[in-house]
Formats: sequence, structure tokens, C-alpha cells
Amino acid sequence: MSATTVTTLTLANDGAQLFRAAALPVIVELLSVLAELPTDQAGVRISGLPALCPYLATDGAIGAVASRALGTDARAVRAILFDKSQGTNWSLAWHQDRTICVRERVEMEGFGPWSIKAGLHHVAPPFELLSRMVTLRVHLDDVPDTNAPLLIAPGSHRFGCVPVDQVAGIVARSATMACLAETGDVWAYSTPILHASAAATQPARRRVLQVDYSADALPGQLEWLGI
Repeated sequence: MSATTVTTLTLANDGAQLFRAAALPVIVELLSVLAELPTDQAGVRISGLPALCPYLATDGAIGAVASRALGTDARAVRAILFDKSQGTNWSLAWHQDRTICVRERVEMEGFGPWSIKAGLHHVAPPFELLSRMVTLRVHLDDVPDTNAPLLIAPGSHRFGCVPVDQVAGIVARSATMACLAETGDVWAYSTPILHASAAATQPARRRVLQVDYSADALPGQLEWLGI
């Protein structure tokens, strides 16, 4: 089904919502902080960047969006900077995000399998934990329909943990939508929503800071890695 552009979605009903210009007042400062990261990678998993934390806290420009959904206990638990351009113009098949990033591997019932990504410990938690999380995509550049906007299947977060062989069927039955954005816009999603991205037809630089938020503490000795 072809994607359509909709900006009237709500996080509560559809699992996605656009917060227009939410990060625009701090965009110059944010770009300065992120300039410390490598520029030769399509995606950089961020850890140990304390200058980013004030913007992600619940009283910061970005974290305030998460707190509207999760309350003041919301905390940024993972961040990735995506940098798509003419030289890194990838596509991404429909899928759910199913892992979290933790400080170290601690065996815990219901958590697994484990993996290492960019040297960091990732694990699939119980789906109930994912269902209470929110993912923010902070747009550092304009994303018109020619520059690979994220595609989503609204309402798909309600299907639980979707088996890989059922993803295509759910997407086919959904009114998939393209999440267009302008610099400074923040899209918020229920973390398990089905999403994808095509390669840009007219590629230009498209930087997105993606931040996962949770208000839950992890059980036992498991700890969020954080930012």
C-alpha cells in the first residue's frame, strides 16, 4: 500500500505524533554537541556524551516531549545519530525495534537473546517493557517525501511482538504513512510500531537523532546504559 502523509496522528491512538518545531529553539546548540561524533558512519550509537543530557532531560526541549507521554520519570535510555546522504543512501525493511541497551550482561528471566552492537550490550526484553517505551526522532534536517522519510504503520504497536513472517501482512492491511518533517520537528512513536525506510529518490543530507525513553527501572542487577 502506498504511503500517505498525515500529521494529525496522536501517540495515544495511533502510536505516533508530530511535535512541530519542538527542538528548533536548541537546534544550533544540539548540532554543536553532536559535531563531536564521527562523521564517517551512517549510524552512531551514542554513549558517554554528557553535553547531550540537558536536552534529553524531562525539562529539556527534547525530553519534555517524552515526559508528555511517560511522565516525569521518563529517562533517555538509548540514542543513535543517523546520517543519511547521497553516499549513505540505504533502505530499511519493515520491522519492529525489539532490543534495549544495557550497561553489562546480566542473565535475567524473560530477557534475551543478547547481542553486541558497536561494542554495547543489547538484549530483547519482555515485550511489555517495550510497549511502555517511547522513541523520539529529532530532525536535524528537512525530510521531504523525496528524502527517505520514515514510513510507519499506525496502530501496529497494538499487535504485540509481531513474528517476522506476519509483518508484511499487517503492513499490507494498514494505511501506511510517511513521516515528513522540517528541521527541528520531533516525531514521537510507540517504540514497537512497525516502521521502514526507502532509499531517497533525491538524496540530501538527512540527520536524525533517535532517542528511546522509558520510565521503568530494570529488574535485578540490569541497568540501562543511558547516554
